[in-house]
Amino acid sequence: MGRRESPLDPEAGPVQRFAHQLRTLRQESGGITYRAMAERAEYSAPTLSEAAAGERLPSLPVVLAYVAVCGGDPEEWEPRWQRALDESLQPPHDDGAVAPYSGLARFEPDDRDRFFGRDRLIAELVQLAGAHRFVGVVGTSGSGKSSLLRAGLIPALRCDRPPQDRPAAIRILTPGQYPATAHAHAFIPVAGEADTWVVVDQFEEVFTLCQDTAEHDRFIGLLLSALDPGRRLRVVIAVRADFYGHCADHRALADALQGAHLLVRPMSTDELREAIVRPAAADGLTLERALTARVIAEVDGQPGALPMMSHALLETWRRRRGKTLTLKAYEAAGGVLGAIAGTAEHVYTDLSSGQAALARRLLLRLITPGEGAQDSRRPARRTEFAGSGPEGADTALVLDQLARARLVTLDDDTVDLAHEALITSWPRLRTWIDEDRELLRRHRRLTEAATTWQELDRDPGALYRGTRLASAAELTRMSLSTGEQEFLEASLAAQAAEHTAAGRRARRRRQTVAILSVLLVLTATTTVGAVRAQRAAERQRDVAVSRELAVRSDALVSQRPEAAMLLALKGFRQAPTVEARSSLLSAYGMYPPDGCHADRARQSGQGGDVVTGRA
Repeated sequence: MGRRESPLDPEAGPVQRFAHQLRTLRQESGGITYRAMAERAEYSAPTLSEAAAGERLPSLPVVLAYVAVCGGDPEEWEPRWQRALDESLQPPHDDGAVAPYSGLARFEPDDRDRFFGRDRLIAELVQLAGAHRFVGVVGTSGSGKSSLLRAGLIPALRCDRPPQDRPAAIRILTPGQYPATAHAHAFIPVAGEADTWVVVDQFEEVFTLCQDTAEHDRFIGLLLSALDPGRRLRVVIAVRADFYGHCADHRALADALQGAHLLVRPMSTDELREAIVRPAAADGLTLERALTARVIAEVDGQPGALPMMSHALLETWRRRRGKTLTLKAYEAAGGVLGAIAGTAEHVYTDLSSGQAALARRLLLRLITPGEGAQDSRRPARRTEFAGSGPEGADTALVLDQLARARLVTLDDDTVDLAHEALITSWPRLRTWIDEDRELLRRHRRLTEAATTWQELDRDPGALYRGTRLASAAELTRMSLSTGEQEFLEASLAAQAAEHTAAGRRARRRRQTVAILSVLLVLTATTTVGAVRAQRAAERQRDVAVSRELAVRSDALVSQRPEAAMLLALKGFRQAPTVEARSSLLSAYGMYPPDGCHADRARQSGQGGDVVTGRA
């Protein structure tokens, strides 16, 4: 027999009421055991048992599987689950009350009256910033750097100093992708004797979002201009601890931070108690001692746990009974470790399958995967989420649901994760990031390249080519924005045009080589023919001359045999024709037999080679 289930109080809130309804359904179906239910469902016995435990609202798929096994009607139970979800996310009564806890959202300057537990650190920061014109605040993600600057330092500068010592102006900024271009005006001091203060939150964006080295260096130059007392400028930056080493790569920045930085330490037990109890007390609320002790035990010594603590307390406040925040409500919310994941899961499972797939793509667009550092959030422009038709409507709905649950923040221009704690605390998001890590890196590079292309008036020289284009072409399942899609299509079109042009050039080269080869053959053939024709003409000319000389020799042979001999000899040398040979022999036969004609012939012939054999 299975272990007895803990009793439920249907009046304790929507979660326990819904769990009680599930248990009633199981009893009405014959009291089927969870082990038997698991054999028929796609979920384990512990998962099905937890669905009716009353500690947290189960996901919709688990509920539908539970109901189906027990013979219930899914169409009846889905809206019942939805009502329980809506009720669990809202205060039990709509009295217009403002939550005393900020959840994942950072504290802002107007939240000073709700910002507790950091008095000592605020005093140290004010003293350090008064002694140095450039100061760094360093801490892990979730340590409270942003809240320390916004709800601690800034109100102290504005309100806790004598009027003559107050800043002329305080300007708050986050670097973004083009920090120098976007924020150069913020470093122009206000006229007057008082200093202008520039507070730079999330300074690590200089390393994660700004890829332009010149832009990066120019922004650091603007920051360090505060070191000149004549500028009447003071700068305070907040940087995540895992990026502090990057500051050492810039010598002047490292020198400026030497002895002028503050480490945001974890809260002590007393400081944690203040941060837990005093915001509620300021609104006339009380916390059960057991609740305070549990929260301190779960948070103390845990790095980066403050946002998770604040979110868990916010969810506990939403489940409050009267003026008391109870341990039972805290456990129903999931506690420090489970509250963020629980909220995110509730929002996610409430979406349709298409909207859930869209939520995955939207959330991954807000992530920069770490390279030698932790993964970090990435503020994205609203235009990256623009769409038309049904998907555009679904995008707006999904973003609205995420914002209502305080998982993302929306403003006129950007969308951002409420806190990086969502990355580490929500297992589903963690899994998505790990599955798509390399694609995300390529996607971030594509987003940056598309933005640069747009800013350069779509300069063809900024388009992707070669291996980068081949790599980016695999990103279609990452849901590209309109700008990214246009950039990729333009890159593909440019590459196709270049390939076509290269093909034409190759064909022209082949045609040119073929034509030149033919011309070379024709030229060679013509040259050989010309040489042969010339030689034939020369031979014909020599034959004609030889024959003419033979005729002249024959005409003189009877009267002047010696001259005839010379002409015949010359004709024979020109061409050994039959006529020349015959004339030579005729002339030779006309010489007197005195034995001297051969010598005379040789002398007259100037050493010719024709010598007779007569003695």
